[in-house]
Amino acid sequence: MNLLLTARIAPELLYLETRWASLMSYGMTADLLKDVLPIGSTADASTIRRHLHKVTARHDADLGDEQPGGLDAVNGQPLPQAAVIVGIDGGYVRNWHDKKHNFEVVVGKCMAADRDDRYFGLVRNQDEQPGRRLREVLRAQGLPVTQPVTMLTDGGDSVRALAGELSPGAVSILDWFHIAMRLTGLEQYAKGLAHHNPVEALAVQHRLERIQGRLWHGDGDEALIRAQALAADVAALNTAYPGLKRLLKAAAGLATYIANNAAAIVNYSEGWRKGERISTAFGESTVNCVVSRRFAKKQQTQWSKAGAHRLLQTRTKTLDGTLPDLFAQWYPGIAVNDNQVPVRAVAA
Repeated sequence: MNLLLTARIAPELLYLETRWASLMSYGMTADLLKDVLPIGSTADASTIRRHLHKVTARHDADLGDEQPGGLDAVNGQPLPQAAVIVGIDGGYVRNWHDKKHNFEVVVGKCMAADRDDRYFGLVRNQDEQPGRRLREVLRAQGLPVTQPVTMLTDGGDSVRALAGELSPGAVSILDWFHIAMRLTGLEQYAKGLAHHNPVEALAVQHRLERIQGRLWHGDGDEALIRAQALAADVAALNTAYPGLKRLLKAAAGLATYIANNAAAIVNYSEGWRKGERISTAFGESTVNCVVSRRFAKKQQTQWSKAGAHRLLQTRTKTLDGTLPDLFAQWYPGIAVNDNQVPVRAVAA
């Protein structure tokens, strides 16, 4: 028995704690465990949190200080770059230590042809080697760690910088979804302006359509020129429109956004015709799936950066179905049945 139990907690119980705490609050996990298992008062929120953090620490130790190496995947050969898409996006959660500010968590989804999707996540300043996360995902998908990928991002400063660290050789593309979101916001301001200055509002709408057209066809230089001119003309407007400051901020923000992401603007029209992925709308859904439903961004739940980072590691593995593989690696005698309940294999 001592050979099987390498810690003070049975592997099966540790698995249940980790899985359930990755899906719901630590307190609810403790209550559920007390309802279904004869563990009495030994399970409480702080104990389960501590156990989950130890799982994450062990997993990080397994990753080590690895650097990108040779082709060590099962199939040994990389797929074409366009066949592996990594979308990363950021979300914000409430900060326990600085209650006036939120901090950003970054989550990603890796999609490869004929392979199951995989998630990863991190808090930026809690991981000095973020590339390890993506390399682990590639391995889990049966791909070499040197697999070329196409990285779709929302164009934010932190996410854009992280993309280069996750995969330095990746092709980075500014996704169309977030471009469209910015243009849609400006269109809404233009509709508000129409109640005060209909002629100017119509002109703004037409100019936005031209900017969108230039971006759609990958002409970032011309789109930037038009966006800068639009911002200057909006600043010169003489109107009683109460949303003018917001319109001006959005117009200036569009120009800055295009300038910062010029190298990642591609011919979206051509990619769309070829059936290529040009949007990380799936990245937005990943944020909702990984972050919002557990970190409760619309509620009052607060997190430390370290605590959020550690929970992200087990939550992503729980959501994409790789948590049982991790525990089977640590505890060869453990298995998980179809209902995600851990069982111990019995020798014949």
